[in-house]
This record gives sequence, C-alpha cells and structure tokens, in this order.
Amino acid sequence: MTLATVWFFLWGLLWAIYFMTDGFDLGVGALLPFLAKDETQRRTMYNATGPLRDGNEVWLITAGGVTFAAFPQTYAVMFSTFHEALTLLLLALIVRGLSFEFRGKADSPAWRQLCDICQFGGSVLTAILLGVFFANIFRGVALVDGVHQGTILNQLNPYGLAGGVFFLVIFLLHGALWLAIRTEGELHERAVRAAGGIWIALLILAAAFLILTAVATDLYDNYLSEPLLWVVPVLAVATLVAVKVFLGKGRLWAAWFASAGMILAVTFFGIIGLYPNMLPSTIEPETNSIVFSQATSSPMTLKVMLGVVILFIPLVLIYQFWAYRMFSGKVDTADLVY
Repeated sequence: MTLATVWFFLWGLLWAIYFMTDGFDLGVGALLPFLAKDETQRRTMYNATGPLRDGNEVWLITAGGVTFAAFPQTYAVMFSTFHEALTLLLLALIVRGLSFEFRGKADSPAWRQLCDICQFGGSVLTAILLGVFFANIFRGVALVDGVHQGTILNQLNPYGLAGGVFFLVIFLLHGALWLAIRTEGELHERAVRAAGGIWIALLILAAAFLILTAVATDLYDNYLSEPLLWVVPVLAVATLVAVKVFLGKGRLWAAWFASAGMILAVTFFGIIGLYPNMLPSTIEPETNSIVFSQATSSPMTLKVMLGVVILFIPLVLIYQFWAYRMFSGKVDTADLVY
C-alpha cells in the first residue's frame, strides 16, 4: 500500500471522526425547538454539548488541513467548486458558535430567542450542507481540467438534496441519543422517544438513499468488483439495527456508540466506493476526474505528515476521551452556564 493510499483512507477517517463527534451536537442544536419546552430545558440542551463542541469542530479543521497538505490539487479544485456552499457552511458554524458564547450575556428573552434561532438554524444548515457537499462528491461534478463548469444550482440536484436530508437525520438520531444520556426527567424521556421516532425515519431514508446511490453514482462499482468490501455496508446496517436494540433495552451509551459506528461505516461506504477518485467528473470522467494518486503532495511531505499524525493524533484522542469522560454525567440544572 502506497503512502498516497494510506493518506486517502486517513482523509476519510478524519471526516468520519468529525461526523461522529460534531454530529451529535449538531443534532442536539437541531432538536432544540422541538424538545425544550421551557428556559431551563433549553439551557440544559446547550450545556449538554457546550463543553465539547469546540473540541469536536477541531476535527473539521484537521480534515480540511489534511486535504490542503496531502492533496493540494484536490483542495484547490474542491474549494473553488464548492466555494458558495463552503462559505455558507462557515457562516452557519460561526452563527452557531456565537449563540453559545453570547446567549447568557444579556438577561433578555428576545436576545435568548434570537440565539436559539441561530443555534437551530446554524445546526440544521451545517448538517444539510455537509450532506449536499459529500453527496455531490460521490455523484461527481462538472469538471474540465480542474475547472467547475456549473454553478451552485447544479449542486442542488435531487441526489445532493437527498444527501443533505440523510446527513441531517443521522445527526438528529446521534444528538437525541446524546441528549438522552446527559439529561434526566421529562427532557430525558422526550429525547428517548425522539430517538425512537428518528430511527424509523432514518431506516426509511437509508433504504431510499442506497437506491438513489445506485442510480446516481458509481459507488457500487468497487463493491461489485470486490465482494469482500460488502462487509462495510453490512456493518452500517448492523450498527443501525443495534441502535434500535440497545435503545429498546435502555442501554443508551451502547446505542450512542452503535450510532457512532454506523456513521463510521456510512462514511467509509462512500470513501471506498469513491476510490481511487477524490473528485469524480461528470464530463469525460476518465480524463477530468481528480484521482488521489495524481493529486498528492511529495512523498517527503506525506512521510513527515504521517509521523506527525502517529505522534499527535493519539494525544488528541486521549485528551478528547478525558473530556468526554469528564462531561459524561447528567447535566446539573444548578450549574447551568448558557
């Protein structure tokens, strides 16, 4: 296996870690107006994710940084092709972050309501844009010599929009499970019921999205040529079923980890299907697609980066494990911050 191949799958892994971590706090933010019935419950939902969200979003920066350093051509084409969507994504994350930082700075119901709108809107928009972004990568974009031939309207195709909805519902389930873990009383019960309902919606959407993927993309080609790869989508289905089983038994941590495993499997289903492309082109794909092996940095750069990853990523994971363990208990309403 070449260094370029290693980095291609590390690139996919970093995106998967971002989806597993930031996904649940995006889900909680998107559920805010539906599950919180009073000010105490709204503050509880903020505090359920607030101490962890900054660390979660570091993985987005890491995934973007790896794209830039390991695959500079891909980075250049990707950001020029999706610059409108990525700008909206950045604005959504900024607005969402401001709602955390400034909600408690003024004792005004109108101010808090505005922050809640920003929290909800920023969370929903971020989740949908991530789905639209990756669905369009899987589908392919109109590239000729690395230059996008369309507009943002071309990216709002049925498959791209379906990807946006699919990502949103995955994050809603992940967030509802996290909220159920960290809360008690009425809000806890409401989160558990919401997780059960969202699971049914996700099951239907997953089946529909798999069918759409067969119609709109070439992701299944690698699986048809290498049958052993089917273990990945089978794992995605198995973990989705496990979420329901654990939820029914009240084993919420197990259900949340099963949800995280499902996100990992779904991400790698796309990454493996994409291989060896990073940005397929819908126009003469044989010559215009961005293939990872042709878009990498120098071997020395990849070696140095791999050394940095081997040294520092375990330290980051240890720190994040400690942070999750520190804030794994129930939110105490006596210590609400936001």
